[in-house]
Amino acid sequence: MKKAGCYHPPVRFQRFLVTGGAGFIGSHLVDRLLEAGASVVVIDDFNDYYDPAIKRANVRPHLEQPERYRLVEGDIRDRALVQRLIEESGTEVVIHLAARAGVRPSVEDPFLYQTTNVEGTLNLLDAARRHGVKRFVFVSSSSVYGVNDKVPFAEDDPILAAASPYAATKIAGEALCASFSHLYELPSVSLRFFTVFGPRQRPDLAIRKFTELLRAGKPIQLYGDGTSSRDYTYVADIVRGILAAVELNSRGHEIFNLGNGSPTTLIELVRTIEEVLGVTANIEWLPTQPGDVPRTYADVRKANARLGYTPQTSLREGIAHMVRWLDSQAAAS
Repeated sequence: MKKAGCYHPPVRFQRFLVTGGAGFIGSHLVDRLLEAGASVVVIDDFNDYYDPAIKRANVRPHLEQPERYRLVEGDIRDRALVQRLIEESGTEVVIHLAARAGVRPSVEDPFLYQTTNVEGTLNLLDAARRHGVKRFVFVSSSSVYGVNDKVPFAEDDPILAAASPYAATKIAGEALCASFSHLYELPSVSLRFFTVFGPRQRPDLAIRKFTELLRAGKPIQLYGDGTSSRDYTYVADIVRGILAAVELNSRGHEIFNLGNGSPTTLIELVRTIEEVLGVTANIEWLPTQPGDVPRTYADVRKANARLGYTPQTSLREGIAHMVRWLDSQAAAS
């Protein structure tokens, strides 16, 4: 893999609304936007899906730049709030990351996922078209491909076999973007993320959870037989892809995969973490969970051709970066 390249800031737009901007990926994105001199409004509801204190820590450096950063604690399901924010801030670009995430929790409470992920997206699109937003970037998911036997997954593959309510809500979000682009000439991009990891990753996600448990000498639980695979993608590569999508000179609605293009089996992932940490895992094997898919594998040729997107960080390098970040968090506490 190539070394991480220089960051090229956006130049065409200066006023952004980032939904979910206090979270893992969102806070990394806001870092880059502020470095580029842009003005950013973030809306995040700081819900208790995981400890809100983690998000508070993510935004602390941003709050030190009040002249260009505004944090709004609110819910994208609040239609009046969304309309007011976009109108008052003169938003040029909406980057919509906010969502109820996770396949397994969506099986338990599909109604929460529908109201947040579908109705919330509709609120943002409606406000965007009413108030002259120039671009709308919707964060979708590799989950839309469902149980796809064809690999790698390409943007023109069928997506009507969702394996979870979460996946179904992301399919609906993409469809809403397409319809608003058609009806109101609102340029939009849907970005299908493939298993993002790195510093600030949510504590419930596999790489961080496994790393912390192994560092503490505790056992880890693996579902299935270890052969399921994921296309793990480092967060800095994802952020570069988002910014390239913002700069894309296009009309209508376009879809891009943002992945690493190199799937890793579950057991290979564990072995890589073991290697980075210098430990041996104690594994407890459990049955496959409802809603899980056997593999994800991104075809990134379209993103490379249209966005100049090339993933630059290998799984092992990314895990090493995250371990150093965990060390710094432990030293600061």
